[in-house]
Amino acid sequence: MKTIAISSIFVFFAIVAGLVALTPAAFADHSEVTIVPAAGSGAPGCEETADGCYIPSTATVDVGGKVIFSNTDTAAHTFTAGTAAEGPSGEFDTSLVIAGSSYEWTPTTVGEFPYYCMVHPWMEGLIVVQEAGAEEHDDMEEHDDMEGEHDDMENASATGMLSDGTEVSVSTSVPTAGERLHIAIQFANAEHVNHDIRVTQNGEEVLNDLAAHHHDGKGEHETAPLKSADPVEITITFQGYGIDDPKTGPIGEVVVFANVVPEFGTIAMMILAVAIISIVAVTAKSKVIPRF
Repeated sequence: MKTIAISSIFVFFAIVAGLVALTPAAFADHSEVTIVPAAGSGAPGCEETADGCYIPSTATVDVGGKVIFSNTDTAAHTFTAGTAAEGPSGEFDTSLVIAGSSYEWTPTTVGEFPYYCMVHPWMEGLIVVQEAGAEEHDDMEEHDDMEGEHDDMENASATGMLSDGTEVSVSTSVPTAGERLHIAIQFANAEHVNHDIRVTQNGEEVLNDLAAHHHDGKGEHETAPLKSADPVEITITFQGYGIDDPKTGPIGEVVVFANVVPEFGTIAMMILAVAIISIVAVTAKSKVIPRF
């Protein structure tokens, strides 16, 4: 009974946090980015997953910033600019980086730089180098252009919480018929996060990504094209911290973000964060729903 009571408190605070945190996502810091190989990417298969063989599969960094290639896998890899089809392009090449080692690269020009692993050519990634502050500037211009014409095209974010106190935040694009919904997820102050994510619209599944892994607790997902602009429900099932088994943390807990609520006039897309915590006990699991 104590476990259920404590969990109900977490649920309550998750709901309050969700209501308070319904604000557009802040601009990201691109002065430094760390790229790691997906666990087990020494064998084919990672190229078919949502995260890809390098995590993040597309990394953004400012000119003069720092790109850290960190090999957290058990196999040795290279991070070589170019493609497997055309070979090295010469912008950077880490040579062979053994497990537990890292390499740093500072970009000096703006552009897009594809790269791959010379040992495992199915591993491919992309680095986007931009001018410092470019994203903020572009976003502000886009916002000004859209005012008065597309007031309903705003991103939204909401926050829930796991029972260990880890905040789970999501931000999404606006549901639009015929377009894919973009979802960014963040587990605050967490590393090597594993989770499942399922998205439904009107009861129909539009995304079911199992065993997603985010090295720095941040990741992006994309649904299939939506059939309407109706609300979606996002269900995140936490699967533990770590790369190898056994993983740690409140494995099996579920955070549900439900109901995109448009307002009359300017539509502020809001996601009500309702944390439905699955209590992981020794002999059973039970869901706790708050009562008011």
